[in-house]
Amino acid sequence: MTEKSAFLQEGDTAPQTRIQRAKRQQILEAGLTVFSEAGFRGATLDRIATEAGLSKPNLLYYYPSKEAIYEALLRDLLATWLDPLQAIDPKGEPVEEILAYVGRKLQMSRDFPRESRLFANEIVQGAPRIMPALEGELRDLVNTLATVIKGWIAAGRMAPVDPHHLLFSVWSLTQHYADFDVQVRAVLNDDDPFPGAEQHLDLLFRRLLTP
Repeated sequence: MTEKSAFLQEGDTAPQTRIQRAKRQQILEAGLTVFSEAGFRGATLDRIATEAGLSKPNLLYYYPSKEAIYEALLRDLLATWLDPLQAIDPKGEPVEEILAYVGRKLQMSRDFPRESRLFANEIVQGAPRIMPALEGELRDLVNTLATVIKGWIAAGRMAPVDPHHLLFSVWSLTQHYADFDVQVRAVLNDDDPFPGAEQHLDLLFRRLLTP
């Protein structure tokens, strides 16, 4: 397990009552909706407060700024985003482990589209708030997995591919269904894209990776 970056470790760790936890979650849920739609620059505290059904002074009691809400969301999101990578078993069957990872990432795009768009917006802006985590824990996890994949390839258990670009391909091909949801559904006449995406990506990566 890699050491968590300072960004991921930050946050309010003081004990909270049940009501305080519920209020914070209410604000984060509203912030997620607003930030995923408007981005950081377009979001306002007034709009987040309205979405949360709270007064602005009440919101500011829990979070002192728009930045604080945004960073709390990013910390939660990064932890969630890293979990599927950490679930890959170096002792498992290589192709099936990668396919399972593809499936988990596609499921996240289906279940957490707002989170995916929030992350994409941060990256497009140059990742000003999460760059330390990207250059820290994410890089460490990817490099560790790349070493595992190279071992699988050397043992003849997987077709030769570049490990880093393999993971980039997984990210782009799965997160597309969240980040470009409107475009995908427009082309498909608003049909659910995920059953077809699951079959297509399984076939694509299975053919790519099978030795």
